[in-house]
Amino acid sequence: MRIRPAILGLFLLAATGLWASGEELEVTLLGTGHPGPSMERFGPGILVRAGDQVLLFDAGRGGIQRLTQLGISYREIDALFLTHLHSDHVVGIPDLWLTGWLISGRDKPLRIFGPRGTAHLIEHLQEAFEFDINIRLVDEKLPPGGGKLEAREIEDGLVYKKGGVRVTAFFVDHKPVSPALGFRIDYAGRSVVLSGDTRFSAGLIKSAAGVDLLVHEVADAREGLAARYPSLGRVIAHHTTAREAGRVFDKVKPKLAVYSHIVLSDMTESELVDRTRETYSGPLVVGRDLMRFVVGERVRVLDP
Repeated sequence: MRIRPAILGLFLLAATGLWASGEELEVTLLGTGHPGPSMERFGPGILVRAGDQVLLFDAGRGGIQRLTQLGISYREIDALFLTHLHSDHVVGIPDLWLTGWLISGRDKPLRIFGPRGTAHLIEHLQEAFEFDINIRLVDEKLPPGGGKLEAREIEDGLVYKKGGVRVTAFFVDHKPVSPALGFRIDYAGRSVVLSGDTRFSAGLIKSAAGVDLLVHEVADAREGLAARYPSLGRVIAHHTTAREAGRVFDKVKPKLAVYSHIVLSDMTESELVDRTRETYSGPLVVGRDLMRFVVGERVRVLDP
C-alpha cells in the first residue's frame, strides 16, 4: 500500500471487492483526464452507487473499459447524466451503449439526462449507428430495447428520484459553453457534489452546502505560461485554477475534496497541491482513474 502525499487526514484502504453498504454512497472515478489522449487518465466519467441505483455521470473516452475493469455490466447502469456537451464528455456514449449492448444483452433503453441539446445529440447518434443497430438485431438477435437511448433535457433542480436517491442539477459557468451543469447526489443522509466543467462558481458553493464529498475539476499552469501561450490561457479561463478551487473547498468545507478532470499543462501534482494549499488546508485528494470513495460517517478512499 502506497500512501499518496495528496491525501491528508484520511485512511487509505487498499482493498478490492469492497462495496458500499446499504447506507453509504460509493463514488468511482472512471476517467480523470481532459480531451488529450492519455493511457493513465481516460476521459471524464464518474460512477455513483447508491442503494440499488447505479448512475453514470459523463461518458468520456474509455468508460466501457473502466467499467469492465470494475466488473460492472452495462446492464447495471440505471441512468447517464451529462454535465455538458463538449466532445470529451460524450464521445464515449456510442462505445458504452453499443459495445455494452453487444456484450451484456441489455434489454431496456438507457435513460440519458442532460442540458439543452442532449435530445438532438442522442437522436443523431441513433441515426448515425442505424446500420450497426439493425444488423445486430437481425444477425445476433440482440434484445431490441437495449439498442435504444432515451434522452431527457433538464434544467436546474431535482431531476431524478428513485430508490431513496435524489439527483439535483445546478447551473455552473463554463462559458462560452452554455448550459453546463453540476450535480448533487443525496442518499440516506450522505451526499456528493460533482462540479462538471466550471469556473469559480458561487452557485456550486451554494449547492454543495453540507456535502460529504466534493469532486471538482481543475486547470492550471506555472506562472507566466498561460500569458505566453494564449490558447492555453483561454482553456484555463474556462475552468477553475487550483487557488480558486481551494477557495471553493474552504467555503464548502466537505469531509473530502477531490480533484478530477485534471488539466495541468507543465505542473506536477505536488505543485497542484501546493497551490491549492494557499487557499485551503482541509482534506484533499488528487484523483486518478479507478480511485473509489465510500461515503459513510467518514470518507474511505480506496486506491487501486
